[in-house]
Amino acid sequence: MKVVQTLEALGIRYAIVGSIASSLWGEPRATHDVDLVVMLSTDDLPALQSAFPWPEYYLDEVAASEAIVRRDEFNVLAVDEGVKVDIWPAKDEFDEIQLQRARREEVEGHAAWFSSPEDVILAKLAWAKASGGSERQFRDALRVYEVQRPNLDLGYMGVWVSRLGIDELWQRLLASATVV
Repeated sequence: MKVVQTLEALGIRYAIVGSIASSLWGEPRATHDVDLVVMLSTDDLPALQSAFPWPEYYLDEVAASEAIVRRDEFNVLAVDEGVKVDIWPAKDEFDEIQLQRARREEVEGHAAWFSSPEDVILAKLAWAKASGGSERQFRDALRVYEVQRPNLDLGYMGVWVSRLGIDELWQRLLASATVV
């Protein structure tokens, strides 16, 4: 994936998160985009813009710059392929921890940094809460928990469950889980 190769070439820390990461650690499912948490500044934008020129790619440098300042998402779109990458600039301590704890994994012959199973579960539960109870986000978290349970750092997770305010969803996940 060109975005990952570009970030690595530029020395920019990233982690694949979202449904791609939950598919790696849990139950695979179709998704329409790739989500990345990235340690990014506006100083990195000229190099990104050069790596993703129009008309092969769509990357709105003004929107990206504003998103970095606001710590909000922006996109890179491979026009011919229709592949969309959602880039989420690291916005808080949890994002920074996710980047520090990311794991290098090889998928289909390509190595990349992925959010850890613990952080995928936590982020999915936080997204479920933020979206008003998304069942898709909850199911993704549940499947990762069920597959990865023997290897999870539950102490770490307990700290972040509280800090992220997702106690209720965590308790529901524990009650729903069937460990594989």
